[in-house]
Amino acid sequence: MSFLFLATMMAGDELALHIDHTLLRADATADQIAQLCDEARSYGFAAVCVPPCYVQLVKERLGPGTLVKIATVVGFPLGYQHAKVKLLEAHQAVADGATEVDVVMNIAAFKSGKYEEVRTELADLADFCHLQNAELKVIIETALLNQEEIVQACELCAAAGADYVKTSTGFASKGATVEDVKLMRRVLPAQVKIKAAGGIKTFAAAEALINAGADRIGCSASIQIVTHEQNS
Repeated sequence: MSFLFLATMMAGDELALHIDHTLLRADATADQIAQLCDEARSYGFAAVCVPPCYVQLVKERLGPGTLVKIATVVGFPLGYQHAKVKLLEAHQAVADGATEVDVVMNIAAFKSGKYEEVRTELADLADFCHLQNAELKVIIETALLNQEEIVQACELCAAAGADYVKTSTGFASKGATVEDVKLMRRVLPAQVKIKAAGGIKTFAAAEALINAGADRIGCSASIQIVTHEQNS
């Protein structure tokens, strides 16, 4: 076994610590979610990110003492649910075992200039999550925002007490880009982390996003990324 191969495997192991192993397809089955959990344990991924209906299954599958965190989504994927509904979703997610909540910002309200409404909704969610020892990641859907709006959205998330700002749902026209992550990192205070998600398929892409300032990578191609199974 060559030194180069060993170095590659070490790099993959290190990158795994930044990955949210994700399955959010509408047709995701219970068996697929169980496999996702087993893969997360095996490869040392930071978290699994699953639909809300599977959080209890994930908690049981991972078992007590696991290092793999449980993430789920709220207001997904469009973000324009009523604030009370989002808060109820978050309550249920945490009660079921989620330790991280990825909420979609109300982009419709944001685009309408209702910035205080957006901030208040996110602050209520952040306060709830923190009382429950959970973290809040806010998805701003960068594909729908220009650079000025990305800056403003990041400022709102920081003011609301979000733990992470996340680029994308993976359901929009494009996902994370290095340019957007660099912009977010310049704007956000140091304590607010960044999760890059959407369209990340290769080790090189994931590494570039980490180098640009992302702390977490959300992807479904996690295994091929960390094992360098990339042909394009």
